[in-house]
Amino acid sequence: MSVANTPVRKRRYLLWRSARVVSQLFFLLLFFFLFIKTDYTGSDTLEYAVNILFRIDPLLAFSTMLATKTIIALMVPALVVIAVSLIVGRAFCGWFCPLGTLLDFWHKLVKTRTSKTASRYPNLAKLLLVFILISAVLGVPLAGYLDPFSILVRGLSLAVYPGISDVSVAFFSFTYEHGPPAVNAITEPLYELLQSTILPLDQKYYTFGLISLLILALVFVVEFWQRRFFCRNICPLGALLGWCARLGLMKLAGGDTNCGTCHHCQKTCRMGAIDDQRHINVEACTLCMDCFVQCPRQIISFQAALPVSRGTAVSLSRRQFVGSMSAALVLPAVLGTRTLAKTPDPMLIRPPGALAEREFLQRCIRCGQCMQVCITNGLQPTLLQAGIEGVFSPYLAARSGYCEFNCTMCGQVCPTGAIGELTIADKHGMKIGHAWFDKNICLPYAKGIPCIVCEEHCPTPEKAIKFKHVRITDERGIEQNIKQPYLVDELCIGCGICETKCPLPGRSGIFVTSAGEHRNPDSELPTGNLLNPYSN
Repeated sequence: MSVANTPVRKRRYLLWRSARVVSQLFFLLLFFFLFIKTDYTGSDTLEYAVNILFRIDPLLAFSTMLATKTIIALMVPALVVIAVSLIVGRAFCGWFCPLGTLLDFWHKLVKTRTSKTASRYPNLAKLLLVFILISAVLGVPLAGYLDPFSILVRGLSLAVYPGISDVSVAFFSFTYEHGPPAVNAITEPLYELLQSTILPLDQKYYTFGLISLLILALVFVVEFWQRRFFCRNICPLGALLGWCARLGLMKLAGGDTNCGTCHHCQKTCRMGAIDDQRHINVEACTLCMDCFVQCPRQIISFQAALPVSRGTAVSLSRRQFVGSMSAALVLPAVLGTRTLAKTPDPMLIRPPGALAEREFLQRCIRCGQCMQVCITNGLQPTLLQAGIEGVFSPYLAARSGYCEFNCTMCGQVCPTGAIGELTIADKHGMKIGHAWFDKNICLPYAKGIPCIVCEEHCPTPEKAIKFKHVRITDERGIEQNIKQPYLVDELCIGCGICETKCPLPGRSGIFVTSAGEHRNPDSELPTGNLLNPYSN
């Protein structure tokens, strides 16, 4: 009986493989559970630490702290992952990362086009890591664009999850309307079960959901070119954990003269961490243990070892490091010369409790969780309204949805404190913008048509929108008394419900800007007849 077929070897193979698969499945299910619980379920308080995935991400933690020049207590748990990496190397990528697990499952469905085992761009992830960290030091936040968790959650929350909801509603509506009673007896209870467990409470719509989906899909598409292409060649979090792995206490070791012409371990490695001499690159190894359990001669071992010397792993050249650093140094200077740096977009309304714009962008990791949890679907991802460094950050699109007067969910879900957690009392007094009437299209002004919708929905205890009785001559030449709305500056909090509920199609007769927001209370807010034509 060969060594490869001994009962001991089979037991060892099943033990390690089962342990890894169980670990991957457990953390993947935990991720989906927390993801679903991020959605609003009727409670005004989040019952679970739904943002824990981002709080244990060392890349996001380090880049955010470097950008803000402060210790962010919410992200201190990321040290746990660093500690794990200093013990068992890059095992996080192979045993815990939900995106890595999904890629492993996806690989079973697709066939990689090449048999090449070595990573195509072994230094690219390290170059991106250097670029991200130096940019963070200079105050330019970029980690959220390439961080695997941000890409995954953003794609799911802005595109996949709403898409699943839309398809489910369409399917069950069709079966309800056209299906026979026997089918409805099955589909209706099933729909109620899905609604109470998996599907979101309400259908959500997002401006740039398709872009988020394409970015996430690209991570899976490149799997056709090489297994775990993203993890090997692009992921800056993996590169960071790989640097920690060089100091790891436990490593896989193998490859000696007894291997002969056997390259089974090299062909088996999903990360291209084993070279032609069967040396294992600890920076790339995710401890999936496939080589360990499948080595025909059981030469590969898992053991304690000294930190890796410089020459053992693939390292950046001086030219590559300087090039990446130079690009990071040039970027802030270029961004600082834009018109946007001088005159911010007045339509950019941030969520209540958001920090001042510069620090907000430095802390925001573009995870999309605040948008997912928004009750009214008012929070939308920006494109270029806040510049290239603000892409996918949240803003209030009041025509899409308003800021609910009694909701503090976005602050509860934010993993970095970019949006501060507020009490209901604080929220009620939080001014995020200011409403303005467009008299050219507002019905009582433009057409003499009675309309009180904006005033009816105004949520402040004392209405910020009031009326003045005036006598006008309409388009037919008939005189009539009509109530025309006006705004009381001190009472408006900029929640945007007036703009959301305005019955006009297309552009609203009342709109909200960031004027007078709590982050910049000294911002220009005209008073007197310019804002309120009926003030004395």
